[in-house]
Amino acid sequence: MTQFVLAGVLGLLFAFGAFLVLRRDIVRVVWGVTIISQAANVYLVTMGGLAGSVPILGHGPPDDPATITDPLVQALVLTAIVISFGTTAFALVLTYRIHEEHGTIDLRELGETGGES
Repeated sequence: MTQFVLAGVLGLLFAFGAFLVLRRDIVRVVWGVTIISQAANVYLVTMGGLAGSVPILGHGPPDDPATITDPLVQALVLTAIVISFGTTAFALVLTYRIHEEHGTIDLRELGETGGES
């Protein structure tokens, strides 16, 4: 049951992110890419396994080593979240500079100016 709920939520996140990427506003495009990135992270964690014991072996070996959750997936997703946060912040700063230079963040209006200042 949990897998079906997560699959539905992931589908909705990907769909909402794609919807935002197709908008004319640069800020919405940035947020769409961010939502798609986070949906991919949730997908990776889901595929890494939700059930299982912690990977810390404090009081001896576990009864069944196959029940331990793989910590590599969690570490990679944590790294991806940090990198995504940095790139989102950078994209939002670039959006602010575009607004300062051109007075708009509408992609069609920016395309019509053709790079003129």
